[in-house]
Amino acid sequence: MATFGYEAVDKAGKIKKGSIEAENEEQVKRELKNQGLIVMDVTTQNALNKDINIDFSAKPQPRDLGVMCRQFVSMTRAGVAILDALRMLGEQTENKKLQEAIREVRVDVEKGETLAGAMSRHKVFPDLMIHMIAAGEASGSLDVALDRMSTSFERSAKTQALVKKAMIYPIILMLVAIAVVVLMLTFVIPSYANMFADLGTDLPGITLALMAASDFLRGYWYIIVPVVIAIVVGIKVFAASDTGKHVFGKAALTIPAVKNVVVKSASASMARTMSTLLASGVPLTEATNIVASTMTNVWFKEAMQDAASQIMVGVPLSQPLETCGLFPPMVYQMTRIGEEAGNTEDMLSKLADYYDEEVEMAVASLMAAMEPMIILVLAAVVGTMVAAIIAPMGAMYNALDNL
Repeated sequence: MATFGYEAVDKAGKIKKGSIEAENEEQVKRELKNQGLIVMDVTTQNALNKDINIDFSAKPQPRDLGVMCRQFVSMTRAGVAILDALRMLGEQTENKKLQEAIREVRVDVEKGETLAGAMSRHKVFPDLMIHMIAAGEASGSLDVALDRMSTSFERSAKTQALVKKAMIYPIILMLVAIAVVVLMLTFVIPSYANMFADLGTDLPGITLALMAASDFLRGYWYIIVPVVIAIVVGIKVFAASDTGKHVFGKAALTIPAVKNVVVKSASASMARTMSTLLASGVPLTEATNIVASTMTNVWFKEAMQDAASQIMVGVPLSQPLETCGLFPPMVYQMTRIGEEAGNTEDMLSKLADYYDEEVEMAVASLMAAMEPMIILVLAAVVGTMVAAIIAPMGAMYNALDNL
């Protein structure tokens, strides 16, 4: 496919310029016309005149995908053709990456590609969504699959928002604590250094330590800053490695307050995704592998991958969920009841609803526990520094009283 630059006028009379990949100029004009644009000029681009397009747009989040699915459902149920629905979605979607992907999907569908097949070429669409749409197309119930996907994405977005909300407060307080320490060591302590030197008395150990820290920070900041950056980058690189994923994943399952949120969030995600896939007719083994790819903690990911291997040899899903030792008893017990009753997807759906509520309560409990702890730590840090400043003054006043 070649790259073409274009100049067109939109419905508001504004001139739009850009580039698009297509087989020929006629396809470019047809695509722009479908977008409601009046084509003024189309030119073939090469290495010398090709537009430089640096994409700073963010990856679509579950909320973006949920809104897209909800709008798609509304359009298809209203009798709008898929191509027209994709065109309208491409015009009104806010996320740039998702918007571009939808437009390219529309072009592929217009050529005769299935919707799921066209989406599979774009990384912005998760495997869960692609498999659900493929199942919906095969069964003739695409709107039902999209409706279930919208619910799944909306629940996922809500859970992510709760977890992020729980992390914002401690991160802000930690940054404030670091800023206070740096400001006091850089500006406040040096202003008292000369006064302390004139006292002519032995300074307390805490004051000497604080003054030494101030001198070190002011004298070697050009070394400290790169070292801190290197440590942060090193931690991020390590966390992205297989060993790092296991270390941090195990840490998240070791700290009691954090473990409560992680386990319940993973349980809700597993149950919701598995229920959605099974209800759409996706085979259990394939559904389990898809669920594994959606798990954020590597230990849960590996547990679901192992479950998929066991299911292939005839083991029921509830058994590996129990033997892995990661999921709460209610998860595998409810799954076992669903298997025996023949309504696993319904039982998993109810389980997901239960753990969604549990996640909300767990996050609220975590925030309630963290707030006083962080405030105490911040008070201890600032209080120690204030004590180091006041202690020499007390010694000076005692010396004056003894004169």
